Amino acid sequence: MKTENLIDMLAAESPAVDRAMPARRFTLALLAGIIAAVLLMAVGLGVRPDLATVVHGGLFWAKVAFALAMLATALLVTLRLSRPGLPMGGSWAALATPVVLVWGVAAFVLAQAPAGTRLALELGHTWKVCPPLIAVLSIPACIAMFWAVRSMAPVRLRLAGAATGLVGGATATLAYCLHCPEMAPPFWAIWYLAGMLIPAAVGAVIGPRVLRW
Repeated sequence: MKTENLIDMLAAESPAVDRAMPARRFTLALLAGIIAAVLLMAVGLGVRPDLATVVHGGLFWAKVAFALAMLATALLVTLRLSRPGLPMGGSWAALATPVVLVWGVAAFVLAQAPAGTRLALELGHTWKVCPPLIAVLSIPACIAMFWAVRSMAPVRLRLAGAATGLVGGATATLAYCLHCPEMAPPFWAIWYLAGMLIPAAVGAVIGPRVLRW
C-alpha cells in the first residue's frame, strides 16, 4: 500500500473532532467551581447577616467587580495557555488591569484618609484569616479547572498551573465577598489579592505534574 493511500485511509477512519468540547468542559468546570465555593462559604462561614443592606451600596459591588474582573482575565490567560501554540496577545495586560485599578483606588483612599486611620484601612478586622479562607474556598474550583485544562494538552505547564490556580482563587474570592465584612478598597487590594495568589502559587508548583499529558 502506498503511503498516500494509507494516510487517506487513516484520515477517513478518524472520528470527527468535537470543536465544542473545550467550551463545554470549561463552562462545566467554572460553574462547578462557583457553586462549590458558594456552598462551602455558606456552610463553613455563613453569609454576612447584613447582605440585604450592603447590596444597595456601591462599595459592595466594587469588590464584587474586582473579583469578577480577576476571574475573567485569569480565565482568558488560562484558556490561551491551555492550547499549544496559541499566542498570548494582550492577555497579560488584561490580567494586570484590575490589579492596577484596585491599587490605584486603594492609593487614592489612603491618600485622602487621616494618617492615623490608614493602617486600619489596610488591615481591617480580618486580614489574618482572609487569604487562607480564600485559599480553602478555592480548592473545589481548582480541582475542576485543572481537570478542564489537562484535557487541552497545555505545554507551558508551570504557567498554566499558576493561571489555573488564579482562576480558582478568583472564583473563591467572588464567593467570599458574600461573607466578608471588609468594605475598604485598600483591604481588597492587599488581602483579596493575597488570597488569590496562594492557589496560583500552589498551581505553579503542581502544574508540571498535574497537567502533564
